[in-house]
Amino acid sequence: MLIFATASAEYLVSGVLPQLADDLSVSVSTAGQTVTAYALGVAIGGPVVTVATARLPRKELTIGLGILFVAGTVLTAASPAFAGVIIGRVISACSQATLFAISLMTATAVMGKARQGQAIAIVTSGLTVATVLGVPFGALLGRTNWRLPFIAIIVVATLGTALLAVTMPRTPAPTTGVRDEIGTLLRGSVLLAVSTTVVGFAGVSIVFTYLVPLLTDVTGIASGIIPALLLAYGVGGFAGNLLAGRLADLSLSRTLTGVFVILIVTLLLFPLGAGTVPVMVVLVLVLGLLSTATIAPLQSLVLRHAGDAPTLSLAVNVGAFNLANAIGAALGGVTVAGGLLRWGGFFGAAFALAGLVLTLLALKIPAPTNYTSKESA
Repeated sequence: MLIFATASAEYLVSGVLPQLADDLSVSVSTAGQTVTAYALGVAIGGPVVTVATARLPRKELTIGLGILFVAGTVLTAASPAFAGVIIGRVISACSQATLFAISLMTATAVMGKARQGQAIAIVTSGLTVATVLGVPFGALLGRTNWRLPFIAIIVVATLGTALLAVTMPRTPAPTTGVRDEIGTLLRGSVLLAVSTTVVGFAGVSIVFTYLVPLLTDVTGIASGIIPALLLAYGVGGFAGNLLAGRLADLSLSRTLTGVFVILIVTLLLFPLGAGTVPVMVVLVLVLGLLSTATIAPLQSLVLRHAGDAPTLSLAVNVGAFNLANAIGAALGGVTVAGGLLRWGGFFGAAFALAGLVLTLLALKIPAPTNYTSKESA
């Protein structure tokens, strides 16, 4: 429930940008920077929190992070000014990367390296369920008041934290120390894999952050239809995540290459089809399928190079997805402010192409000797 809540809070703003902008008396492009603030909070604050808590028992740490997320979200929902919203977003964001890292490590340990792609996909299904349910219903709830979806997130996160306090078993702190984790992160292969995530995923964010204004203002789709379309986008994302996890276990290199190639083509088609409703509906569905199809393979790529001390590297890579969101939201805001809302897909395709190049470079580097998989065995 916590993964679902944090993921919903991250993407929720995309569905209520017009309402938030109107209520706080800022432009839509400025309101979009609430996505940037959250993403930067995860990308920068997440690794700091992970290092600072490296030796803490996992249960106590997880509960504390849940409380931190709830506190930040309360500030976001209650703030009467845009600055308070930004501060609340950053506070809540600092919990996400470490929560994801703990969940990923637990799942991969249980399922084994031969099925790590599926394990990652199961954990990140909380994110895709948030896209299926959280974002569209957030857009529906937010039609009258953008704060209502955040109140719902507070309730869900509070319940999730309480359930973990009751059900999560106590485990000892990790045996690896901060020095081991930092040394792993600073490997050239790990840094290249993380860079692939930042650059490649930014292409999706450029388009998705301002997808609602694009569909309403350029394509001419009625605002009442948008929640249903976002729901369909999320269903595609849920399916794409699970499918990519299975494919990554069979062939990580082919899965990553194929996803990026199809993503590049799809993003290139967005500006060309923006004026036609049926074309845009199809493109939104395909983008939903591809957006989450990058997550499990890219996390598997990091795990492939991280060896026996992957917690910080995983947390940084979670932050890398959010840094990609920040870059995408910021650049997307520039295009919107410059009257280039329709043409954001071209910029997104350029980032996806760069991600493909970095992916090919990262895949050429041999995995550490303590890593085994179907491709490296």
